[in-house]
Amino acid sequence: MDRGFCALRFLFYTQLYTQQLFSATFIHYSYSRDVGGGSGSSFSTEGEGRITAIRVWEIYGAYITGIQLRYDNSWADVVGRIYDTPQEMELFDGEAIDQISGKFDNNYIYQVIFGTSRGRSLTVGQPTQGSFNFYPNHPDAELRLLSGRFNGNGIMSLGAHWGVVFTH
Repeated sequence: MDRGFCALRFLFYTQLYTQQLFSATFIHYSYSRDVGGGSGSSFSTEGEGRITAIRVWEIYGAYITGIQLRYDNSWADVVGRIYDTPQEMELFDGEAIDQISGKFDNNYIYQVIFGTSRGRSLTVGQPTQGSFNFYPNHPDAELRLLSGRFNGNGIMSLGAHWGVVFTH
C-alpha cells in the first residue's frame, strides 16, 4: 500500500476513535447544580480513578464543616475545615456513590446523605432547613467530584458532577 494512504487511514481511525471516546464521556456526564450560599471560596475535588471512600466533618447540632474523598487509594485534599472526628464510609469493590441528598440554607450545608449503588448510606448533620437531592442523569454514571463554596467555618454550597469511570 501507498505510505500516504496508510497515513491517511491512520489519521481517519485515530479521529474516529477520539470522537467515540469523547462522545461516550460527554453522553454520560451530568451536573447537579449547587445549592446553598454564593459567598466564600470555591472548591472542586479532584483525583484519579473511582471514589472509594468519603469523610465528612460537622459541628454537631449545626452544619457540615468539611468533606474529603478518596480516589482509588489516595485521599484528595479536604475541602472546608477539619473539626473533631469525621464520619467515614469506605466503599466495597464495585460500589459507587449514586445519590447525594441533604439539607441547606443560604449560609451552610446542614446535612449530607451519600447513597451508594448497594443501598448503603452515610448520613452526617442535622435534618433542618431546605432539602436537596442529587443523582446522575444516566443509570451507569457515578459521583466523580464535588464542587461548591466554603469559608473558614464550613461548607456553604455544594454541587455534584456525575460520569462513567473508564478503567483499563
